[in-house]
Amino acid sequence: MSVPDNPLAVLTLIAAPAVFTNASSVLVLGTGNRLARVVDRTRYIAQQLRNEHDRALCQMYSTQLERLEKRGQKLVGGMTFFYTAVGSFAAASLVSLLGAMLAETHYRLSFALIAALVLIASSVGFVGLSSGCTLLVQETRLALQSLRDEGRIIRDSLRELSNKP
Repeated sequence: MSVPDNPLAVLTLIAAPAVFTNASSVLVLGTGNRLARVVDRTRYIAQQLRNEHDRALCQMYSTQLERLEKRGQKLVGGMTFFYTAVGSFAAASLVSLLGAMLAETHYRLSFALIAALVLIASSVGFVGLSSGCTLLVQETRLALQSLRDEGRIIRDSLRELSNKP
């Protein structure tokens, strides 16, 4: 089967990677924003830690700093995977387009070769997209863990204040 015999195959080979390229790009932008928030929060916590004398708060801030470092690493890893996915999906789109254009020339490429190249590039992109999303979920769980700890410290402080005569 050649590429011109199946126009839907051409459309699928070009459109699917393009849609995934867009999705990966959006995730890169969102992950970059999350990383910026982690940097801001790290600076804030470091400042609070320098000025804090309460032992429980110092311990909480210290734990949060450790989690922020882990969150930052996961976000950078996620961005790396997302950028890999963007590049891979873009390559798959380009190969598809190039194959469709060359199908009508004397450089006629086989549909199987084009499909194999697109499948390889798309598979790399899919693994990158999936791996990046997994890291974002892990990073979100770390953020939630810090939020719970902070809430517990605040509730404990409020209880102590309400128990004082």
